[in-house]
Amino acid sequence: MPGTDLPARARVVIVGGGVIGTSTAYHLTKLGIRDVVLLEQAQLSSGTTWHAAGLVGQLRGHSVMTKLIQYSTKLYAGLHAETGLQTGWKNCGSLSVARSDDRMALLRRTIASARAQGVEVEALTPKEAQAKWPPMQVDDLKGAIWLPGDGKANPTDLTQSLAKGARMGGAQIFEAVRVTGITQAAGRVTGVVTAQGVMEAEIVVNCAGQWARKLGLMCGVSVPMHSAEHMYIVTGPLPGVHPDLPVMRDPDGYIYFKEEVGGLCMGGFEPEAKPWGMAGIPDDFAFQLLEDDWDQFEILMENALIRVPGLQDAQVKTFYNGPESFTPDNNFLLGEAPELRGFFVGAGFNSMGIASAGGAGMALAEWIAQGAPTMDLWPVDIRRFAGFQNNPSFLHDRVKETLGMHYSMPWPNFEQASARPLRRTALYDRLSGQGAVWGSKMGWERPLYFARAKAEAQIAYSFDRQNWHDTVLAEQRATRMGASLFDLSSFAKLMVEGPDALAVLNRICAANIDQPVGRSIYTGMLNLRGGYESDLTVMRLGAARFLLVTGSAQAVHDADWIAKNTPEGARVWVSDVTNAWSVLAVMGPQAPALLQRLSQSDLSDAAFPFASHRAIDLGYATVIANRLSYAGTPGFELFVPVEFTLGVYEDIQRLGITNAGYYALEALRIEKAFRAWGRELTPDITPLEAGLGFAVDFDKAGGFVGQAALLAQRGQALRQRIVQISLAAPEATLWGGELLLRDGEPVGKVMSAAFGATLGRPVALCRMEGGALDGAALCAARFEVDVAGLRLPALWHAKPPL
Repeated sequence: MPGTDLPARARVVIVGGGVIGTSTAYHLTKLGIRDVVLLEQAQLSSGTTWHAAGLVGQLRGHSVMTKLIQYSTKLYAGLHAETGLQTGWKNCGSLSVARSDDRMALLRRTIASARAQGVEVEALTPKEAQAKWPPMQVDDLKGAIWLPGDGKANPTDLTQSLAKGARMGGAQIFEAVRVTGITQAAGRVTGVVTAQGVMEAEIVVNCAGQWARKLGLMCGVSVPMHSAEHMYIVTGPLPGVHPDLPVMRDPDGYIYFKEEVGGLCMGGFEPEAKPWGMAGIPDDFAFQLLEDDWDQFEILMENALIRVPGLQDAQVKTFYNGPESFTPDNNFLLGEAPELRGFFVGAGFNSMGIASAGGAGMALAEWIAQGAPTMDLWPVDIRRFAGFQNNPSFLHDRVKETLGMHYSMPWPNFEQASARPLRRTALYDRLSGQGAVWGSKMGWERPLYFARAKAEAQIAYSFDRQNWHDTVLAEQRATRMGASLFDLSSFAKLMVEGPDALAVLNRICAANIDQPVGRSIYTGMLNLRGGYESDLTVMRLGAARFLLVTGSAQAVHDADWIAKNTPEGARVWVSDVTNAWSVLAVMGPQAPALLQRLSQSDLSDAAFPFASHRAIDLGYATVIANRLSYAGTPGFELFVPVEFTLGVYEDIQRLGITNAGYYALEALRIEKAFRAWGRELTPDITPLEAGLGFAVDFDKAGGFVGQAALLAQRGQALRQRIVQISLAAPEATLWGGELLLRDGEPVGKVMSAAFGATLGRPVALCRMEGGALDGAALCAARFEVDVAGLRLPALWHAKPPL
């Protein structure tokens, strides 16, 4: 309906009437939240949704994203029966083909990943693939995979069906109503401003598609995304094309195909995209396309002619060039914005909006209803980004790369190359001169390893051992046998202080934070389900002053989690001091004795025990030394004021301590079975399941967030567990994501993996589900890991072997 009689207020106002906005409205009503108003500036689906290709592929790199799309397929299949409106859903299945040996190796790994995630999949020969998709030639193919659960939907029909379902549940939808402002008070959203007046709201949901970044800027919220041109053609009839033809993807050629009215819809994701909308997205850009660009489309067309020679004589009925929004990492943005309470975002869907909309709308609605995510949504959580990543020049350059990531090879340890370097530590230039090969996390340049030869100066990606393998083994051995220096300055650091800081932290953290000044406490911050929101170290600097050291990517998330769990009126302040302190970790059995040569402070075990910290002199500098080591060796994390970093580094180097990087650190921690947040530790894993019950104080006064869930779980049989395994085959390579089998049956997957130099073989941490998970049962079981179709025997470790 046109926006003539807007209500004065609503509990929830959704801005944007595309497939995401209507899905969110639909799911809110299903949860009993019926006071919902959706405002669309033009007509439903008129922005990006209407020209989407409508492909729905279930399998994703993260299991929760796969589950969201699996939910989408079930929703789309049944929505017509509920609303009476068709969605265009067709469960036609999909093929992915491989032109190269590397792509075929990926498809074999994909098969194992699909089985780990419960997705039906089948390997095909080229001829078998051609039988399912007759229009293509297969002489150059190595093989293919078939996913029968995939399909396609009609974007406009789907949006209308979701909108009707939302109306049936009580939501109101108004078209031709443009939101021109967001009202707020005391850090919380209070409503929206339209040409028809101000509308009050408890919750505002930004599903504004290409305009989502602009809407965020209206209220100080970062929504890091940028539009890029996405092109496809629709042809006239072609031999072999029929209504039930599966979707076909040829990622080596950057292209996809689907049946469209007897012809083919062919589009793709070229390696270097063409950004659009640098001067802003016009408000009246509704049901519009951009000009044809055959030069940009050429690489896709050339590859399409290789795969489907019949296209040479086909009529091109329509050229679609429709802009879509892309994020810096090619995952969408979901959740409550940390800058403004009650302001939620569902945007930046990277050409995956139709596939993701059902599950994303459900997850966002549950987040709104419950006040927190109901599942592990970290891969799409808006808090994985910080405000500096909303820079338009950064976004412009980054989306050139991210669009192509849909079909580029997802190599293990792949590092995006665009818009870098962004954030540099104090030692960046010095380490670059010593051979550092850089990766990036939360914008920080971080040394992955230190090349010993020119051939190692750039990563040679492979599913087998990569070119840095021997160098990283040497870095591991230097750490285990002597001492190495790691620049860990990207660690996020939050200063929490104030008269109520102890009480607030002790309520949020599972461990007891009420320890003497100078203690360092390893703890988790848990959600109400008992799962990990973060794992971190709390350093008690004073009676009411604490330094929290957490993962590089978690500064925004963890600060937001603390804020949301701080009682109103509490006298506690949180500051991000990451940029004020470098962290130089000196780790290895010789580390304490070597550092002692630079300090008059007593660094002996007796005077400076494990899990303690204090200010010490180090050369001319005064630093905070923290007696912890993520490598599982003796050592110190040195917190150095940034302006003293270079001098401290030079002093340490004069001791003969060599550099090491994050690849070595990752291997060292996996050998010691140290868990990492975002890998083994997630919002769906509890400390008991992770084997970290020792870091929980069930008896501390006042309890802690998540305690009730852990108490209910304690003493019960675990439904999942983090376990350590190693392979007997030293020549094998594990990267993570591989299928774990127990007595021949799938039971989980590898979460983290590396080649352990000390063990002399691949070692991994896995998430195992189902069956008896006690030590006796696991000891009696036979384990294997599926590595690209090969089942390799694995040994379960009751305790870390080191």
